[in-house]
Amino acid sequence: MKPLLALDARDPARIVEALRDALSGGPAINPRVDDSVPSDLPAEVETKIALVIETSGSTGTAKRVALSSGALLAGAAAADAALAGPGQWVLALPAHYVAGTNVIVRSIAAQTEPRILRPGHFDPADFVAAAEALYGPARRDAPARYASLVPAQLSTLLDAGAGEALRLFDAILVGGQATPAVLRRRALDEGVTVVRTYGSSETSGGCVYDGVPIGATRAAVVDGQLELSGPTLAEYYLGDPARTAATFVERDGVRWYRTGDAGSVAADGSVTVTGRLDDVIISGGEKVSLGTVERAVREVPGFEQAVVVRCASERWGEVPVVVVAGRRGQEQADLQILRPAVLQAAGRAARPDAVVSIDDLPLLASGKPDRVALTALVASSRAVRPS
Repeated sequence: MKPLLALDARDPARIVEALRDALSGGPAINPRVDDSVPSDLPAEVETKIALVIETSGSTGTAKRVALSSGALLAGAAAADAALAGPGQWVLALPAHYVAGTNVIVRSIAAQTEPRILRPGHFDPADFVAAAEALYGPARRDAPARYASLVPAQLSTLLDAGAGEALRLFDAILVGGQATPAVLRRRALDEGVTVVRTYGSSETSGGCVYDGVPIGATRAAVVDGQLELSGPTLAEYYLGDPARTAATFVERDGVRWYRTGDAGSVAADGSVTVTGRLDDVIISGGEKVSLGTVERAVREVPGFEQAVVVRCASERWGEVPVVVVAGRRGQEQADLQILRPAVLQAAGRAARPDAVVSIDDLPLLASGKPDRVALTALVASSRAVRPS
């Protein structure tokens, strides 16, 4: 056993040093959004554990994911092989979020120092300055340059005219949630090398790049659920053996992580994710995937950051509702635009019942939309009426 330290991730430089020590056999760390130490956080963990990540709880249930040094370093090695080799990174994501710790681990493995953006609200000017600081006359002899972003950050940078800075990177990894195709096309048109990533805390972060499993990662679909295996899998959920047993299963001597996502795996091993299994509603007797609806909505210009949540309906049971920021007074016109687009992509039952506009979308510390808060907001909104 060895100590488990709860550390305030608002000081990313401290997380870098502590994680470097943890990967070398020192105390494991639990990066947190503040300086609190939960009363139920154990003082010690198994020697092999280096990092305990608390999931965002974007669907309402947070978990403590215990990751070994071996899993973290396997993820870094797989990323290097899939990209342009080891490199230097810009840390633009919270250091208590698995994509943020990924940047740190890959920097440590490459023996480089990440350029750390100021914690708090994402500032495009800070990102541009960090990108330019990585670039110099010795570019050809220097390590590759990377950054990891969530879709909202990429959109913000493009809106701010930061295409030149984005083009300095060998790759911009975009994950944390589905990347709208229209956003990806926009970035590619700007000459930005975008790599869409898929993974979770349970897989040490992204382990599928542009639909292709990286390193020794394998993918399979069992009873409609996407499962992943490989050396990057977490050991367990800290203090939750029942959930561990339900989520990590073994078949024919191979350990698999049940992702909770619906998807498919092609003959060549490439992966397509179609949405969360638990985001399916029954509307008028038909199954509707909210993830499918959201992807269709986000393809409509002006709705790239929209979120689709469920809402009770007296007539249909449940219906999809679109929540968007900054479009007050346009809800009915927006609905008339979105319903035909969703009808074409996902069918009649999937058409949104309403559009709710708010000033700002509530976000989790990871940068993902707070779907629990948005679902509660929609449930209490008078904009939603039985249709």
